[in-house]
Amino acid sequence: MSSARSNQSATAVIRNQILWDRLIAVVEEQAQTIIRTAFGAAAREAGDVSAGLFLPDGRMIAQAVTGTPGHVNSVAESVRHFLAEFPAPTMRPGDIYITNDPWKATGHLFDITVVTPVFLGSKLVALFASNTHVVDIGGVGVGPDATQIYHEGLFIPIAKLADRGEMSKTVLDFLRANVRDPVQVVGDVYALVSCNEVAGRRLAGMMREYGLKTLQPLGEHIIAQSHAAMLKAAAAWPAGTWHHEMTIDGYEAPIHLKAALTVSARGIEVDFTGSSGAVQRALNVPKSYTDAYTSFGVRCIIGADVPNNAGSLGAVTVKAPEGSIVNALPPCAVTSRAIVGMMLPDLVFGCLRQACPDRVPAEGASSLWNIRLVGGQPMAGAPAEDFLAGRRFTQVSFTTGGTGARPRQDGLSTTSFPSGVRNTAVEISETMAPLVFWRKEYRLDSGGPGKYRGGLGQVVEVSHAEHVPMILAATFDRIKFPARGALGGQVGAPGRVRLKSGRELNGKGRQLVPAGDRVIIETPGGGGIGEPRERAPESVERDVRHGLVGAEAARDVYGWE
Repeated sequence: MSSARSNQSATAVIRNQILWDRLIAVVEEQAQTIIRTAFGAAAREAGDVSAGLFLPDGRMIAQAVTGTPGHVNSVAESVRHFLAEFPAPTMRPGDIYITNDPWKATGHLFDITVVTPVFLGSKLVALFASNTHVVDIGGVGVGPDATQIYHEGLFIPIAKLADRGEMSKTVLDFLRANVRDPVQVVGDVYALVSCNEVAGRRLAGMMREYGLKTLQPLGEHIIAQSHAAMLKAAAAWPAGTWHHEMTIDGYEAPIHLKAALTVSARGIEVDFTGSSGAVQRALNVPKSYTDAYTSFGVRCIIGADVPNNAGSLGAVTVKAPEGSIVNALPPCAVTSRAIVGMMLPDLVFGCLRQACPDRVPAEGASSLWNIRLVGGQPMAGAPAEDFLAGRRFTQVSFTTGGTGARPRQDGLSTTSFPSGVRNTAVEISETMAPLVFWRKEYRLDSGGPGKYRGGLGQVVEVSHAEHVPMILAATFDRIKFPARGALGGQVGAPGRVRLKSGRELNGKGRQLVPAGDRVIIETPGGGGIGEPRERAPESVERDVRHGLVGAEAARDVYGWE
């Protein structure tokens, strides 16, 4: 009898693993469908998307590997908000729901989330949610210049996008009428609809194949196992509370971030009490986005191998005072919330380094240095005819700096962390807008010196192809406060943005690029780990040979001869 029970248990384990692998395949196809069918470069080229599977009560049980933490981890909670507006018993086959509510989805209006219920017969068995960043949502456009959410574009409350298979002409008409590039934006909405539909068909096929009438037992098992695994991972760390602080550039004034991280038998708690208050520019972060990047920062170090779902995310608790920069309330402006939100993993790392110094990376460039260029639109203080003479466009070229040095490894150059998006190929940007990219290369000596060097930033030089003015909507940080090194490692190079004609530009805000001039972007490097003179001579020699470190820095900083 004992042997029979053991065999049954082993069979159940194998079956659950097979079903889990199938679910991951389903959500990964969901994400890849967005990328293959999207109109906008953010999804198609950079992979700025998320895709996930949820139980009928709104708990996430599986997410695609493809995607960004800011989207995935915040969407993990957003489905509950959809269910509050449209309870599960009211849903019917063919219904589809939509929102870009920053406080109930992923933190700003540019991210559109679509939720689709899945039925077997007449029974609701699951929901799929997907999300992507669209090129435009109206309002003042990209950048941190807005002072209230009302300036930032079209706000779509949680609404029904399709009723029993019939798309809402009203919702789509509102969308088309309020954005500058309706073809791209509406095309991306249909990509989200398509990816959920494909995933729904795959899930229904899998359930029929394995004779599943409901996902509830499997989902409960996945969530429980993941929660237990996360608590076990936390138990392997010292119990206690650690504090860390960080100052970043901000807009008119620097922003101070402060965290207290506690590891206990109940899991991990991160408390941001003491951080700066909300500001009058669009750098504010809704709590959903703070939760997303804080939990991601924890999960990079503790429980990195545990599946990301409601169970593992539930082991991380985030506290942030209402009205603070990391828990901004309506009607705060939030378009550029990523500038602050993407710094939070570095803040978490600073706490965890005190517990286990040899397991945590140094600070990196962290927030993206996306090159946001706008043409064919007037700008205050400049002759309107100069701008309106050019082709109208809004183009975002995803661009990155270097990551911090890792334990026993150098940092990664020109790599997006913590976002995970890909850099946009210049050839793609040039086909989508009248732009010329003259240069895109590693930035010499930008990686913070150390026994393990920080990752390098890059230099990008770009101009308007038609020799007319354009607008740079800057959302750059790490200019005044570069990425810090750790354990004796030095800071990475600060970022810089200027015109080829010589004028220095601000790190944030909409600024004029005169006709015929070029913008030069120098992205920040990551901090180093360990004393630079402890770096292996062969590593320094290789860096010099590959053009990553100059001979003078190799001699003066690393002691290389």
